[in-house]
Amino acid sequence: MNKRVSGERKAPEWKKLDAEELGISNSMISKPTGVVLNGLKRKGYEVYLVGGCVRDPILKRIPKDFDVITSAELKQVRKAFHRCEIVGKRFPICHVHVDDVIVEVSSFSTSQLKSDGNSMVMLMFDPYANIVYDYMGGMADIKKTKVRTIIPANLSFVEYSGRILRAIRIAARLQFGFTRDLALSLKELSHSVFRLDKGRILLELNYMLAYGSAEASLRLMWRFGLLEIILPIQVSCFPS
Repeated sequence: MNKRVSGERKAPEWKKLDAEELGISNSMISKPTGVVLNGLKRKGYEVYLVGGCVRDPILKRIPKDFDVITSAELKQVRKAFHRCEIVGKRFPICHVHVDDVIVEVSSFSTSQLKSDGNSMVMLMFDPYANIVYDYMGGMADIKKTKVRTIIPANLSFVEYSGRILRAIRIAARLQFGFTRDLALSLKELSHSVFRLDKGRILLELNYMLAYGSAEASLRLMWRFGLLEIILPIQVSCFPS
């Protein structure tokens, strides 16, 4: 498993945690997600749930959506389901259509787990073994209620400026704070979000304004100089 996600960096140890003790169970998995998990598992691929759907139950929250990661290549995922397409350029994923629901499936070979700047997604749940894998201290960050980057924050944000908006979104939704180096890098590199295409910025904004975290997201964007860059008209609504 380490080789799949380590890229050129030294592979860390994975901690195995009992899912039941963390409050995670198969009963929380949506039916469409179960269809995708079982479909890939039957073909012999490794499958896990990853990210917020693993983190949220630990925080006593109800997962909003479910992301799947697999050992299958994206082309193999596409062949496994009748209604499936590959989307995205930098980090391509599959959209599997089950009834009226889209289940996002990523592959270890192309996943952001290789170099993602945010440790909060580094939890994976094996629903067949009932094990949660903790990668790079995700549980410790949850206990500290801090958003942290795996590599130095300034390097992480330069590597991919979309992580700036993602850090804001996660902190706002979870009501978490930032580590000191991450907060400093947010201020120093906020202008680099201009490197993102408009579609990506709009997508991140939609995520920020959803799930009851709109106000918190806007306040964090204002605090770190992002609001005047992305939503200059809304800046006038905030006190100086």
